[in-house]
Amino acid sequence: MSARSRTNQLLYQAELLIETPVHDDEHYVTRQMAIEEGALALFELALESFLAEVTEHARLDTRRWQTLLAADGPELAELIRLRDLAGQPESWLGWLISALLKLHGDEGAAKRPINNPSMIALASEASFASSLYQSVQAAKKEMAALRETSHEW
Repeated sequence: MSARSRTNQLLYQAELLIETPVHDDEHYVTRQMAIEEGALALFELALESFLAEVTEHARLDTRRWQTLLAADGPELAELIRLRDLAGQPESWLGWLISALLKLHGDEGAAKRPINNPSMIALASEASFASSLYQSVQAAKKEMAALRETSHEW
């Protein structure tokens, strides 16, 4: 399987998990959290697969996003573009990196819903699954553009 095929497969699998219906039973919340964190982990694998794909011509010895997207990472056009994107918290990559840091932390990325009737819900606050799905969709568009740039090289 090519790196491009693997990236696409991982993104598709993340989408499938996000869209998985969860039955309302005593394990509903835990199951939903597991699905969300599983999809996020697949998204991380897709990011690393994509980084390997667009840096293939440079023959780098790593595909770890933490290394390649670090400020002192390799000076490749695709990585510079992604670093700029990562610096924007509202971008898909900024959101993804923030979520991955939580995923790898002690608290995890998925959160239990707060069922406190005295709290005011924010209409603009999207669910984790919704934000994850939107980020995957935005990533697919950005990846297509970066693939074209990388292919030109």
